[in-house]
Amino acid sequence: MTDDADELAWETTDSAVDYSCPGFDVRRDEMVLPDGTETDFHYVSEPPAVVVLPFTPDGDVVVIEEWRQAVGRVSRGLPAGTVEPEDDDVTVAARRELAEETGYEADEVERLCTVEPANGLLDSVHHFFVARDCEPTAEQELDFNESIRVSVEAYDELLAAAVDGELRDGRAVVGLSRYELADRSR
Repeated sequence: MTDDADELAWETTDSAVDYSCPGFDVRRDEMVLPDGTETDFHYVSEPPAVVVLPFTPDGDVVVIEEWRQAVGRVSRGLPAGTVEPEDDDVTVAARRELAEETGYEADEVERLCTVEPANGLLDSVHHFFVARDCEPTAEQELDFNESIRVSVEAYDELLAAAVDGELRDGRAVVGLSRYELADRSR
């Protein structure tokens, strides 16, 4: 671990938002590098997010398919969404996003891990959860810019898709991988 006093640390002399849109900002920080070079650095800044690996009572996984404009195709993955400022606990956000995106609710939700998925380009923090005994109890409540189809898949098939590279959503691959690692360490 390093801290701000680390010899590799950059000094931020100014910071501003260059572009803002729903969901994220593009920030520009003016920096002084360890060798004294002055430069600027742009990155995407977004609120923390939750990602849910939801299991049905039978051990299958509730999966979403969602249009992803950045890659121009439907992507299969896990329910995920933004932690809102009024969320007292990220578990609240995990339960909400699961219900809103899939119509499923969980009896039990437990923390799996927290990662910074691309900390060279983003300040994103993703909190991963495992949800158990998920049942369809409500209708989806999608945001205006969400196009989501819900399905249920066998866990082993979803894991195989991640291993084979068929499942390309990074959040889903991280969630499945960390779940597998945590399960093996028990």
